[in-house]
Amino acid sequence: MNSKFVMRAMIGFYLLVFFFYLFGPLVFMSITAFNTPNYPTAYRFEQFTWKWFDALFKDRDMMDGLVNSIIIGLGVVALAVPIGLAASVVMQQIYWRARSLYYLVTVSPVLTPGVIIGISTVIFWKDFSEATGLKPYLYKGIVLAIIGQSSFICAYCMLIIMARLQRFDRSQEEAALDLGASYPQVFWHILVPFLKPALFSAAVIAFLSSFENYNTTTFAILADKTLVTVLAGRVRQGTTPALSALAVIIITISLAGAVLYEFLKRREEQKAQRAYEQARLAETVGVGGVPALAPAGSG
Repeated sequence: MNSKFVMRAMIGFYLLVFFFYLFGPLVFMSITAFNTPNYPTAYRFEQFTWKWFDALFKDRDMMDGLVNSIIIGLGVVALAVPIGLAASVVMQQIYWRARSLYYLVTVSPVLTPGVIIGISTVIFWKDFSEATGLKPYLYKGIVLAIIGQSSFICAYCMLIIMARLQRFDRSQEEAALDLGASYPQVFWHILVPFLKPALFSAAVIAFLSSFENYNTTTFAILADKTLVTVLAGRVRQGTTPALSALAVIIITISLAGAVLYEFLKRREEQKAQRAYEQARLAETVGVGGVPALAPAGSG
């Protein structure tokens, strides 16, 4: 036994404890979704059953909340991502002395408690909709939840897009403008394709942030309900294995999405690598298999 062995043993023990702390509750919760007792029980395992998944799909409140959560999530993506994109583009365009103040203003909603955002959203849009006669259209739980969540989620989108935008070569825009392209053409054909990975990441983050949001949604949703608000009420009354079944479904979908994304990403990287190798081969070998001429003065 030496110091390296002790160090490896300590690191292995730490990793074991860390992953058990991280994934242990998920494993035990998943077991309760397939066990027969009415209260979530992982040990003793009595009998394998699917009845809690059937109970979940028959729960009307849970399904209505799930549908509302998906609708709100998609609405937040449709509103927060364009706002975040516009804010990040403006950040690169304004005078550099004003960027600190502009950054503070755009990021401040993230620092505001969700309770304050939810209450202020309801109060402001209630008065605004009454003054403009749009109360039947604006003063609805789902609409207010989308507006309230987008007010701070758009800041997340801005930060994600801005990180990608900082690596953008502005000379591409200048070259396109010199060749006669208009500003909208430069935006749609040069900037947006470059920002596509960031836009996709921002959309995913926006949807997930909306789906799990509770503080803002509790006040902005009014008489409607989302999956999170329904779950909060159920937990107060006493949990059942049907909630574990819901968690198993969400975990499965998340893992499947992550695996699919990694698979597609690696396939794109392999295509890019093959294209690069073919380009290098074309530079080395000329048309018809004739070696390309070496540059003058190379030898």
